[in-house]
Amino acid sequence: MPRALTLQRSIVPAGDRSKFLERLKARRAHYEGRGCRFWVFEEAALAGAFIEFTEAPDAKTLAAAHAAAPERVLDPARIYTEVELG
Repeated sequence: MPRALTLQRSIVPAGDRSKFLERLKARRAHYEGRGCRFWVFEEAALAGAFIEFTEAPDAKTLAAAHAAAPERVLDPARIYTEVELG
């Protein structure tokens, strides 16, 4: 099965930044504990504009991790699978 990935964007006001980063740490722990990888990037030109990537070895693992997540994922059914370019 091909690897699977989801992404989620967030805009976070400056006053909520530290609280948001703590929540991201908890999300990372959740996903890593379920065999997934979790990355967060912030837009260089717009402080507070974040994008999260969650990757798993397959769509089934990713869907299960999202279903058990401590916070609701905005669109857990939008899973991208890796395309082999041969």
